[in-house]
Amino acid sequence: MQENFLIREIKNTFSPTGKMVSRLIAINIFVFLVLRVIDLISFLIASEFNIQSLISYPYFILAVPSGFANLLYHPWTLITYGFTHFELFHLVFNMVCLFWFGGILTEFLGNKKILPLFMIGSCFGGLLYILFYNIFPYFNNLVDQSSCIGASAGIMAIILATAVLLPDYSIMILVWPIRMKWLAAIFVGIDIISINFDGNAGGHIAHLGGALFGYIYIASYRNGNDLSLWFNNVADTIVSVFSGRKKMKATFTKTKPTEQKKDVEKQKKIDIILDKISKSGYESLSSEEKEILFKESKN
Repeated sequence: MQENFLIREIKNTFSPTGKMVSRLIAINIFVFLVLRVIDLISFLIASEFNIQSLISYPYFILAVPSGFANLLYHPWTLITYGFTHFELFHLVFNMVCLFWFGGILTEFLGNKKILPLFMIGSCFGGLLYILFYNIFPYFNNLVDQSSCIGASAGIMAIILATAVLLPDYSIMILVWPIRMKWLAAIFVGIDIISINFDGNAGGHIAHLGGALFGYIYIASYRNGNDLSLWFNNVADTIVSVFSGRKKMKATFTKTKPTEQKKDVEKQKKIDIILDKISKSGYESLSSEEKEILFKESKN
């Protein structure tokens, strides 16, 4: 019997060769659908059984609270809030941005950089949100009752990382091309001026936290420090444990001077290519340069 198209696509998405951007989108959509089904059940039976909305409890255990005390009892929410949406427009806008900018960054940095950027950026956003709500007097009356949801902080990390890595990379917005550095500046500017404007101060603060990590990540990456390595090592260990595969033993051998020289030369080539992209765009690359970048993105 022919396999269902949807099941086949899900299997492909979560296969070892599947794109991380697609996996993140699939998880966000799944969580959204579960929450909406719970809300629908609540709507249909609440009056009959005289119960309150069923959606409040899953929302309570998934959303990151603004109070430190509440966070101590719900530490996992620093992760789960980044996969939680309740409004359809919120979900659609975030997933379009994730697909768009995540796809660009995957092309230049590879698949394994997306998850740590999204997850750590989301945590950065959540922590900055909590910090603001506990430091500034304006939030004193809100700190015990506020919480935050949405993938925007993790997506802002990806957007800023893309803009710092490829500042002059142009994308089309409707019919106008706009460079990544200006688009990122617009997003950050909107979040800054909206903190005391539209009633979603926590969300805008979280966005800025994610953006901060995106900038830090690429600045460190350019200096030879990949902040995603520890995250991927932990993730690979967890996967190996649950999949039943034995973790491979690492054997250390002394690197020959000639090999070190080759690695340095390869990194210089990649840096030159990235600088060329930021100045003249991806289309300015030669076929050889595109091939080098493609091979490196697979590593």
